[in-house]
Amino acid sequence: MNIVFVEPNFPRNQREFARALHDVGATVFAVGETPWEWLDEQLQCWVDHYYQVGSVTDVDQLRTAVEHFQSIAWIDGLEATIEAHTLPAAIVREATGIPGTSVRTTWLCRDKPAMKEALRAAGVPTAASAAAHDIDDLRDFVDEHGYPVILKPRDGAGAAGTVRLDSYRELLDAAASFGGADSIAIEEFVEGHEGFYDTLSVDGHIALDFASHYYPGVLEAMRTRWISPQFIATNRVDSEPFYGELRDLGERVNAVLGISTSPTHMEYFVSPKGLRFSEIGARPPGVGCWDLYAAGNEIDIYRAWADSVVHHQVWHIPSRSYAAGIIALRPDRDGTIRAITGFDTITDKYAEWILDSHLPIGSATQPIEAGYMANAWVRMRHPDYDVLRGMLDEVGRTVSVHAE
Repeated sequence: MNIVFVEPNFPRNQREFARALHDVGATVFAVGETPWEWLDEQLQCWVDHYYQVGSVTDVDQLRTAVEHFQSIAWIDGLEATIEAHTLPAAIVREATGIPGTSVRTTWLCRDKPAMKEALRAAGVPTAASAAAHDIDDLRDFVDEHGYPVILKPRDGAGAAGTVRLDSYRELLDAAASFGGADSIAIEEFVEGHEGFYDTLSVDGHIALDFASHYYPGVLEAMRTRWISPQFIATNRVDSEPFYGELRDLGERVNAVLGISTSPTHMEYFVSPKGLRFSEIGARPPGVGCWDLYAAGNEIDIYRAWADSVVHHQVWHIPSRSYAAGIIALRPDRDGTIRAITGFDTITDKYAEWILDSHLPIGSATQPIEAGYMANAWVRMRHPDYDVLRGMLDEVGRTVSVHAE
């Protein structure tokens, strides 16, 4: 089978998708922004044909690359795993007659107001939301639903560009910061625990699923320097009743949005009003989360994805042997990381449970809102979810990142 894969070189785990396609027997046609000669020898071995473009999100450039590949061979699939790449890929897919996730489904998984309107119409519990084109629309929404509210780009990924607003003054300031955007998404702020539910679906049926929890919620984690935020993938998906309810929600959402053969990443809240949908992407989660699923379940999740694309089957069975999580360690100030203390204490005590770590001494700091892997981090696993959470808490109390 001949599969076009968009951007195999960046970020860090993109190469694993190309590797997995190669491993399951696909001929890999890759489109990327990096010159071929800059790809390392291993990645070059996994990619059979390569076409460089200036931007993989430019529909015309991407279509030119795909049509070039079609002049060489029959193309069976076009796959993109980065949020910003999914809609250009869907547009090119339909324009060139390649099967896969439709433009409509991809757009609904990108445009947050449209996404939630479709799901509310199907009876899925979601926060109130709207597309706002001007300050009057924002004010009308607040008049109806009150503060606090969330303002975010309509097609943003994760918490990028997302702000919580508690007053009219904050609303005015935030609206001005969105500049020339035609419209933005405004949503009711939902109090409660925040997590995410990820699936790999084949022909409309969920073949693999995983659930993770944030500590604390994303907005607080990405805005507060002193917090060492975590997310943990649970190994209790098959044993606790809550996850049955979460699975039902995921199946309903995927069906309404028309997810067929695709990974998904669905955010949710558990509020005083119960389980509520937040948003979804038709792509894998970011920040190395699939690596945690692989380590916790003793499977090659990238190969499972490739099997779903190439063979429309998934043979991999998650072991649920371990919970696995990451803790982000923030520098005490902006500047250059000069020292990281306390990690030896953690390795002396928990070495067998540490998966890997990133301790970038000598590197320039990154903004705290850049995410869980922006600066230093540690990833761990343990058979007991609660024990793992306690170990990650101890990492946060013990390890300090010093910058100057």
